[in-house]
Amino acid sequence: MNTQIIIDYLSALSLNNNREWYHANKEDYKKANAEFEGLLQALMLEIGKFDSSILHNNPKDLTFKLVRDTRFSRDKSPYKPAFRAHISSKGKLPVPVGYYIMIKPDNQSFLGGGLFADMFKDATTMIRDYIAQNGEEWEKIINKPEFEKYFTVEGTALKNVPAGYEKEHPQAEYLKNKSWYLEYPLKDEEVKDAETFLAKAAEIFRIMKPFNDYLNKALVGFQMPTR
Repeated sequence: MNTQIIIDYLSALSLNNNREWYHANKEDYKKANAEFEGLLQALMLEIGKFDSSILHNNPKDLTFKLVRDTRFSRDKSPYKPAFRAHISSKGKLPVPVGYYIMIKPDNQSFLGGGLFADMFKDATTMIRDYIAQNGEEWEKIINKPEFEKYFTVEGTALKNVPAGYEKEHPQAEYLKNKSWYLEYPLKDEEVKDAETFLAKAAEIFRIMKPFNDYLNKALVGFQMPTR
């Protein structure tokens, strides 16, 4: 595996973010994408040591396209120069939550977990209700020294505790959230060597797993909205 190929391709795409360059360099894209899929396969085998629910996945089903939707964006560059994937028991769908990877040059790569999407009202309600009823378990997970060393819970949040929840609830701060996620930033140096990356990613995801498990318990029965 050669993750340098991924970084080199994405760096070149950042500098030449146009359709002509992209199509002229399709072979380089294919090579970089094949490396990324190989990396995902190797990573899944590592994650499988502590979470076997993800092992049935096929790497190419977990990745996101480089093409950007520019309709409502000021930035009209057609491509997102990043390779991204979400690994969960049901593939790349946002629920159940799983392990998220973004490789992006200039030290913009990160490993993530939890619920990033805040547009699923049902999911937000289910997690809020679960935290409201299982606050001690939540605190135990997020206050573990190992967890605190790497993560703080992030997410879009309301200014006030929403109606229907106690304003003085011990977890009131987290009941304001509409999404709950974790991000662990990676420098290019940590991505350039595949072995180093795999070891680091597996360790980070292992520490993240109880957080994901908690959210997934809250999300049992969630149905993705149909278009």
